Amino acid sequence: MLLLLLLLLLLPLLLLLLLLLLLLLQLILLLQQLVLLLLLVVLVMLLHCYCYYYYS
Repeated sequence: MLLLLLLLLLLPLLLLLLLLLLLLLQLILLLQQLVLLLLLVVLVMLLHCYCYYYYS
């Protein structure tokens, strides 16, 4: 009986923890995509500057 009560008390906490971990994972993936996008923008700008100075 005590074990069942303990399980019922811990289950919402475990579910909340799992939800927070999933949210953190989503934020990490979003941050990774933003970093890759920033890197792509920087590379395109560098290529543009190189071509501009090379052909001018």
